Amino acid sequence: MSARSLRKVLKEQEAQGKQSSTHQGSEVEIPDELLMRNIDDKEPYLVKPTVNAVPSSTHKAKKKKKKKNKEDPSSYTQYIDKPLDDMLENLSVDDSSSSLQSGSSKANPANVEVGDSLLKQCMVSILQVDPKFLSAENELRKIFGSKVVDSFHKNHQTSSSRQIRGGRRGSHNHRRTILVSPSEHWPRWDGSLSMELLETRDGYHYFKYVHSSSYSQAQKAFEASKAIHDLNGIASILLYHPYHLDSLIAMAEYFKFAGEHQMSADAIAKCLYALECAWHPMFSPLQGNCQLKYNSHESNRPLFSTLFAHMKNMDRRGCHRSALEICKLLLSLDSDDPMGAMFCIDYFSLRAEEYAWLERFSEEYRRDNSIWLFPNFSYSLGNCRFYLELEGSSKDTQMESRKATSMDLLKQALMLHPSVLKKLVAKVPLKDQAWTKILEHSLFRSDQTGSPSLDHLINIYVERSYVIWRLPDLQKLLKNSALLVIETLEHSGSDARDWACVRKEAFSSEKNEYCHLLVSDFSDSMPTMPPDNLQNFLAEPRMREVQNGDQVANVPNGVGVPQNLANRNPFVVLLESMLPWIDYGSRDGIGEDDQHNGHVEDAEN
Repeated sequence: MSARSLRKVLKEQEAQGKQSSTHQGSEVEIPDELLMRNIDDKEPYLVKPTVNAVPSSTHKAKKKKKKKNKEDPSSYTQYIDKPLDDMLENLSVDDSSSSLQSGSSKANPANVEVGDSLLKQCMVSILQVDPKFLSAENELRKIFGSKVVDSFHKNHQTSSSRQIRGGRRGSHNHRRTILVSPSEHWPRWDGSLSMELLETRDGYHYFKYVHSSSYSQAQKAFEASKAIHDLNGIASILLYHPYHLDSLIAMAEYFKFAGEHQMSADAIAKCLYALECAWHPMFSPLQGNCQLKYNSHESNRPLFSTLFAHMKNMDRRGCHRSALEICKLLLSLDSDDPMGAMFCIDYFSLRAEEYAWLERFSEEYRRDNSIWLFPNFSYSLGNCRFYLELEGSSKDTQMESRKATSMDLLKQALMLHPSVLKKLVAKVPLKDQAWTKILEHSLFRSDQTGSPSLDHLINIYVERSYVIWRLPDLQKLLKNSALLVIETLEHSGSDARDWACVRKEAFSSEKNEYCHLLVSDFSDSMPTMPPDNLQNFLAEPRMREVQNGDQVANVPNGVGVPQNLANRNPFVVLLESMLPWIDYGSRDGIGEDDQHNGHVEDAEN
């Protein structure tokens, strides 16, 4: 070993000796400080009495305390080994603790009023959306298990990769969204939409969507294609503007009629992804304090139509809890309820077994208790009470004793809306012979009320919720309630007239105030069209003409249907191949390159 190496080793040994002597001189303080820090990290409520008991005036007292801790290491572990419930009981951590009482005794009435107002502001809205229930995948995992859902997603990703084979794969990361989970093969968000804050009034923030110049050009092209019922032109818009909302909604409707429900759901999900990417930083719709007026701003309407379609897709997949959250979001975004979320929120609550929430909603959403006048709520609240009685989940027996029973609520619903019964018997259907006798009574003989609005709402309720009445227990409850109503009317016929006056007062309009709500939109049946009629979805027969045995769409400005497959997006080609009038052979007089260039120029314009 060289002299330089020997000196280096001696210096390192000398430094280690000094460090060890320093450590021995302070070994009384350092371990205890670390020990107290660790205890404070794990059990903060246990350290507080110990810290208060340690005097900080002299260093000698510290050493005595540390020596005691060193001799008895179980002085702090006895708290850790003690059960948490016993410790909380000894600490008396409850609403009536002495500290809270002393603080409240010093508060003046003004402070109490301020505190009450703050509590009211902090109350959770009945329409607040829980984001963890928005994901359909999470609900499917609870129903079928993770293995089944993962296997389905694996197969779906394989089929999706086959569809986009040969196309350009994106290497970018999508934004994280709460409404939907973006797919890997979706294009990058182009920022063609944005949102601006209009005003803040009465605790609500009012917003509207704003279109960019490129989006406005795509919208004009969509309107032109829609005017001539050119579905192929709408598909070509998506080639250059993949997040054009109206085009995606139109293609989703086409796929639904064609029976391609998964592709329809993907188009709706892409719409929601674009709409969420455009949210304003202050837009927090899950809290129930943001408004997007449907009638005031036309740019807000795609959000409502896509949310409604997404809600129906969740229902079709059996994800009723997710559908309920979407329905709450729809109702909270516009108090005018343009999509009729009020008339299906009770259905999703019952299917999701959210019985307590439905009762709370009926009590808190409208303070005037007028919500039970709607036919869907009058019957659904009886069903809700029936399930709560079976569960026996309520702990407040005094409160429960003051509430009406399920049979009382159904008797009230039958007296208020008797025409529902005949339609339910035919729709479910109810084949018991007792129903024939019940329907012969004068109260249940007719299925019309004379009010266009009420008849329309009853049709929506029966179409939406008839499945619920297929359970034998509910059928028995409904039959017994109807028999009791008939028995009551035999003793007092004035009750029927009184309820008729209430019904007439509640729905006094001679016009159908809910004609904008289609009964088919609340139906579980899937609309289908024969293959020969799919071409009439957007393209009418008079807009086409037969030339040389080929069906060609009459597109303005002399632009023909794109036929060249070179350098085309495979997804667009897939859409075009499903159209009956598409022919990928070259036509006379038009070269493939010239035809493709003309199509591109038209799409860009």
